[in-house]
Amino acid sequence: MKNLKGPALFLAQFAGDEAPFNSWDSITKWAADCGYKGVQVPSWDARLFDLEKAATSKTYCDEFKGQALANGVEVTELSTHLQGQLVAVHPAYDDAFDGFADPSVRGNPKARQAWAVDQVMKAVSASANMGIKNHASFSGALAWPYMYPWPQRPAGLVETAFDELAARWRPILDHADESDVNICYEIHPGEDLHDGVTFEMFLERVDNHPRCNMLYDPSHYVLQCLDYLDNIDIYKDRIKMFHVKDAEFNPTGRQGVYSGYQPWVDRAGRFRSLGDGQVDFVSIFSKMAANDFDGWAVVEWECCLKHPEDGAREGAQFVADHIIRVTERAFDDFADSGTDEAANRKMLGID
Repeated sequence: MKNLKGPALFLAQFAGDEAPFNSWDSITKWAADCGYKGVQVPSWDARLFDLEKAATSKTYCDEFKGQALANGVEVTELSTHLQGQLVAVHPAYDDAFDGFADPSVRGNPKARQAWAVDQVMKAVSASANMGIKNHASFSGALAWPYMYPWPQRPAGLVETAFDELAARWRPILDHADESDVNICYEIHPGEDLHDGVTFEMFLERVDNHPRCNMLYDPSHYVLQCLDYLDNIDIYKDRIKMFHVKDAEFNPTGRQGVYSGYQPWVDRAGRFRSLGDGQVDFVSIFSKMAANDFDGWAVVEWECCLKHPEDGAREGAQFVADHIIRVTERAFDDFADSGTDEAANRKMLGID
């Protein structure tokens, strides 16, 4: 068994224009002060990170990591959630997602997709330059508008969507393999990879690519009524990253999974600060330890009620309290009788 690393914090929800959230130096000092040992970096946020430099300059990467270490935290992973989303966008979402892209490619879906692929490629190269083995991203989605089978889906629609999704990601996965980096897709509603079945559909189409892996986040499974503990055992060999995020699902006679277009605070399924929701983290951390997961436990704070800075500080302690220091010996070693093969055969009545 192996020890998880942590606690770490995904900085995407905290980066901003006001100190201490507006520079790499100040936000890493703040994270360390909150009790974190690592930070996950949103590669799109120029206030914190220069992706262009990181993709080509190991010197820049060494200085970037060095500043974080000097302030008390490690760089755990890079993220391209926003760019990965743009690798595959259904036309219904063109306007909604256009703001994720560089202004030079907005309003031009083809150019935007090419830009997104280039961004993810650069982030993989940057991860390699930093000596980081795992990279977080979204898959994007072509089939998501047809998630519910009404009206009846035409034969082959979903298959064609996943064929295309795989074709778009295959060159990125191959580049990741050359760079010794795993692409870890956050399994997330709104993405074509939103549960285990869809991940398997994609995995089959990329020929079980060794760099096609999962970012495990139980909160997204709670909101889908999916067994998030069984999921760990099923996909333990593909789970390379872990977002520690809480959620709750409280259906009523008026709303359930789809929640009637309500804002987050009024939805049956809501994300919550760690410890305020329904996720069984004791069992999750136990399974992670038993399955030899040795990656980072990264807090992704999202809550419709609690102030983010309170959630961040509480989250650091929550994760620290849940990480299991795995044992190096069996609890009943004190009763070891010191038998050998000959004694074993005698106990079994074997001549």
